[in-house]
Amino acid sequence: MNYTIHQLQIFIKVVQTKSITKASEELFMTQPAVSIQLKNFQDQFAVPLTEVIGRQLYITDFGKEIAKIAENVIEELEVINYKTNLYEGIMTGKLRISSASTGKYVIPFFLSEFLEKNSGIDLILDVTNKSKVIESLKNNETDFALVSVLPDNLPIEKEFLIENKLYLIGNKNIRDESKPLIYREEGSATRMAMEKYFNLHEGKKRKQMELTSNEAVKQAVIAGLGYSIMPLIGIKNELLNKQMYILKTKNLPIKTEWHLIWLKGKKLSPVSQAFLKFIQVEKKNILKSNFDWYLKF
Repeated sequence: MNYTIHQLQIFIKVVQTKSITKASEELFMTQPAVSIQLKNFQDQFAVPLTEVIGRQLYITDFGKEIAKIAENVIEELEVINYKTNLYEGIMTGKLRISSASTGKYVIPFFLSEFLEKNSGIDLILDVTNKSKVIESLKNNETDFALVSVLPDNLPIEKEFLIENKLYLIGNKNIRDESKPLIYREEGSATRMAMEKYFNLHEGKKRKQMELTSNEAVKQAVIAGLGYSIMPLIGIKNELLNKQMYILKTKNLPIKTEWHLIWLKGKKLSPVSQAFLKFIQVEKKNILKSNFDWYLKF
């Protein structure tokens, strides 16, 4: 056998995306180039790694086993590169984090000093809704996930970062019952918290609209389209500028917790270990420097 590191990386990406088209996009390669490298890799095995049924690409059981081994090989190669650079006084490697959308108001403050001290580290930060975050964690496509609601039936380790507080928000300081509720999309942790609250405390079916990002909800509330339950951490400037108001409501705020989580038993890369240690040591200073207003609210 004479396969290359590049072929291993391509095969891993094809397995992750289950698509040559998507793999080529994420690898910044042409589809023919990915297809050729995938064929050259598969030709070195007597047992098929993939199969095409109709127009859908499937990974065989053997292919899945080879993909796991390939991932371990790439991880070990990254460790070699890391150790080499470490002897030269440089920490290098990739740090992959998948964050629930509201987490974009949290995670940058836990990253900035770490990345400043370690300029050789490349950050890949995917901001999406909770369901997709958990999916990427299950598929081992990310080192860490940032969530405000811990997943069920998934063995994880966790590191608490900060409390999450959700309030009822409008563009005036009184509640207009004629205006609809504005919800986040299905799969959002904020959406789940909002539905749970209204089902428990108000019960009746309510007129509503649905938007697919926290920023979209924010702008809709500012424009007076309706009101919504929103995380306090993302509306500091709007509150100070009196574009938004917290509407005093019984049984609010809803409180959850932001956690950095990772798969239990996962072999963390040296970069991931360094980042986790940094957070554990510097968390109090980060909170005091960047979230003092929030903690006192």
